[in-house]
Amino acid sequence: MKILIVLTSHDELGDTGRKTGFWLEELATPYYHFRDVGWDITLASPRGGRPPLDPKSNEPYYQTDQTRRFEADDDAEQQLSATVRLDSVSVGDYDAVFYPGGHGPLWDLAEDLTSIALIEHMVTARRPLALVCHAPGTMRHATALDGSPLAANLQITGFTDSEEEAMGLTRVVPFLVEDELVAQGAVFSRVRDFKPLVVVDGMLITGQNPASSGLAAMELISLVRNTGG
Repeated sequence: MKILIVLTSHDELGDTGRKTGFWLEELATPYYHFRDVGWDITLASPRGGRPPLDPKSNEPYYQTDQTRRFEADDDAEQQLSATVRLDSVSVGDYDAVFYPGGHGPLWDLAEDLTSIALIEHMVTARRPLALVCHAPGTMRHATALDGSPLAANLQITGFTDSEEEAMGLTRVVPFLVEDELVAQGAVFSRVRDFKPLVVVDGMLITGQNPASSGLAAMELISLVRNTGG
């Protein structure tokens, strides 16, 4: 099996002067779920090369066994340092696509035409796609074949308004994931802040927050296997 993992290239947290990027746990935990079942992993980002890591995600409080495993893994680090440009990817080469979160995707992947087209293709063609935490927000401009919002009437979760408020960033981010998906007509589910939740709607898997990343990856593996992968 071949999986494409799409990471952000954006590193500025609005006008705060602070850095952002992808959230380490949301890459590391799924990465090892996929690798440990023998999947071939490709990492991609809009600009290619090494994508920015949200420095907060590597603070001791947020570190896990999997994040420490990733940082000690020379092969994983080499792969991260050489992500391919997203616009060079042929989605037909992959059995599934996974989007980690972090705040970065709200600025670049949500507006990136290649990413939007990729998401539209995966959903409309009913191919396995998983988006975690802030990554479901990258659906904001995606449309269905009839021009309606792609998220409309889909069962979805993502980083909630109250979780963003707990991070103190509701006035910093360009949009709130929960509000945006609800405005698009999605049927949005949530549990208590920072508790795991994964929602499956056909071939679309979404996870609420970093704690949901591993569960989302396992659901994606199961979905691919159950659909003949």
